[in-house]
Amino acid sequence: MAEEIIAVAIEAARRGGEVLERYFGDVTLVAEDKAQNDYVSRADRESEDAVVGAIRSAFPGHTVLGEEGGESVGEASSEYRWIVDPLDGTTNFLRGVPYFCVSIACQRRGETVAGVVLDPIRDDLFVASRGGGASRNGEPIQVREQALKGAFLATGFPFKAHPALETYLAIFRDLFLETRAIRRCGAAALDLAYTARGVYDGFFEFRLQPWDLAAGALLIEEAGGAVSDLDGGDAYVDGGSLLAGTPEVVDGLRSVVARHTSEAHLESLFRT
Repeated sequence: MAEEIIAVAIEAARRGGEVLERYFGDVTLVAEDKAQNDYVSRADRESEDAVVGAIRSAFPGHTVLGEEGGESVGEASSEYRWIVDPLDGTTNFLRGVPYFCVSIACQRRGETVAGVVLDPIRDDLFVASRGGGASRNGEPIQVREQALKGAFLATGFPFKAHPALETYLAIFRDLFLETRAIRRCGAAALDLAYTARGVYDGFFEFRLQPWDLAAGALLIEEAGGAVSDLDGGDAYVDGGSLLAGTPEVVDGLRSVVARHTSEAHLESLFRT
C-alpha cells in the first residue's frame, strides 16, 4: 500500500502542477478574498480538482481534506486521510513570483505516512514515506548539521494571525540576533522541503493549516531532522505552530520561543 500511496501522490501533484504552470503569468487571473490577506483563484480551484480527482480515482473510499474544498469523507471505516494544498504560495503565484508549490500528505490513523511537495516551475519533486527516507528528484536528502547559533532560518509572518504579531516579533528579534539570516519567501511547504534538503537549517511559524505543513514536516523527519509544536510536543499538524529543522536548531528554537510564549499562551491570544 505504501508504494501505491506514494505513486498516487506523485501523480496527483503532477496533475496539479500542470494546472499551475498553465496559469502562471496569466495577467487576467482574478483573485477572490477568502479572508483578510487570504486569497483564492481559479488556478487554486482547478489544481485542487485535478489533485483530488487523481486521489479519488485510486482511493475512492479515502477521506480528503483540501484547502479550497474542505473535507470530503470517504467510507466511514477508512483509516486514510489525504491533506491537500493545491497551491501553497498563492500571493507569490498571483504576483508572478516563482516560489509556490503543490503539497500532498497522506495520513493513516492520524499519522502522516507519505508526503509530496512539487515545485512545478523548477520541476523539483520532494518525496517522503514513513520509515523510507526523503528524496529530491529521486536522490536522498538530509538536513544539515547545524546549531542555532549561525543558522540560516526560514519563517512565515503571521499575516492571518494578527493577535500573535507582537509575540512573533519578539521571537523574531531574538533569533535575528543569534542566527546568520532569516528568510520569508511565502510558501511554507516549500520552505520545509528546502529545510529537509539542507538549504535552510530550520523553520518556525505560527497558526498554519494542516495542508501547509503535513507533507513538509514528514520530509524533515525522514531527512533526519526534528519537528515539534511550541512546547516540544507532536500536535503541530492540527495545532498549526511548528518548529522544524536540525535537532540542534529545533532545541534552540524551543528555548527562544519559551521566553515569550507557549501553546496555551498563544491560544489565549485568540480568545481575547
